[in-house]
Amino acid sequence: MAETEAITLPTRRPTPFDPPCDLAGLRESRPIAPLAYPDGHRGWLVTSHELVREVLADRRFSARSELRHIPIADNRQAGRPAPPGMFLSMDPPDHTRYRHLLTGEFTVRRMRLLTERIERITEEYLDAMERQGPPADLVEAFAAPIPAVVICELLGVPQEERERFRAQATTLMRADVPQEEKISAYMAMQAHMTQLVQAKRADPTDDMLSGLTKSDLTDEELANIGFMLLGAGLDTTANMLALGTFLLLRHPGQLAVLRSEPGRAAQAVEELLRYLSVIPFLVRSALEDVELGGELVKAGQTVTIHLPAANRDPGRFPDPDRLDLLRAAGGHVGFGHGVHQCLGQQLARVEMQAGYPALLARFPSLRLAVDPAEVPLRTDMLIYGVHRLPVTWEAK
Repeated sequence: MAETEAITLPTRRPTPFDPPCDLAGLRESRPIAPLAYPDGHRGWLVTSHELVREVLADRRFSARSELRHIPIADNRQAGRPAPPGMFLSMDPPDHTRYRHLLTGEFTVRRMRLLTERIERITEEYLDAMERQGPPADLVEAFAAPIPAVVICELLGVPQEERERFRAQATTLMRADVPQEEKISAYMAMQAHMTQLVQAKRADPTDDMLSGLTKSDLTDEELANIGFMLLGAGLDTTANMLALGTFLLLRHPGQLAVLRSEPGRAAQAVEELLRYLSVIPFLVRSALEDVELGGELVKAGQTVTIHLPAANRDPGRFPDPDRLDLLRAAGGHVGFGHGVHQCLGQQLARVEMQAGYPALLARFPSLRLAVDPAEVPLRTDMLIYGVHRLPVTWEAK
């Protein structure tokens, strides 16, 4: 693999909703392409739906943090082993042990039982938004607090601790924050979570962390699991709710479909997940030489898996750049694929299936309060979305 052949990760987006430029051409001409990493590593970029699923399903590609290289410029430090409990950055059997303990907490049935509570939380925030009156920042008034309240209630985080956890998680997700500041936020969040775990052991309540204290997990393991679940629950769904609403407001025909047919919310959510793909990439490292898409990935090389590119692959989704809420979008990789597929995906689906229709029904005249070009995009964050979404409506 010659030095001149390696590209850098494309990041410039042509619109707020479309994947970065050059990915479609890469996917067409070279779906596995040599990639130059900021730390000098030479690995690969995978952009086709077929190869993305192949890598994520192949146990010869490792998720271990100490083996991988990151394709963005703010992450230059060498990888370190995942702390106990951080199973997203582990391989089986360690990953399997932790995930097995949590799988029962996130079943489809359990999430359906939570639907009524999530709908009630959603209505409470819509009530508050309506009382305050227009205009409003939809991120702060609606998209961010709903998943935050849900995951905090599930874990058993006290009301007075929630804003602190949210601020620390935001620091960790920013791509432009110095590494030292991220480490400081991580240590503080871990210390607070450890205190919470110890409180649950002493006085358990009806929540997920209390239930997990009955397992053989240590305080450190439980604190890291809680930290990981909290960070994921705070950020990903919040960005889907905000960015998805921004997208719908820019596609009034599609918005009308969802408003007139709220019973199709589940189908619409899958299309929004496919179309937007707020998690831009995952990384895996080859444990041995692997032939992939006609190329030889050598042991030790990192493969960057581009989820938005895979979800816009015309080989899997006809006319993929067209938003169609009535499309059968199953098979998208918005939640990943394989043994590491998102544990909380059913919870995220319930929150979105409740959130979008309720918002559109409550505010029939909802619209942007600024020019679309003025909406600040989260190009400085590890999870894509919008920092703010100023909206307005006709008050009753």
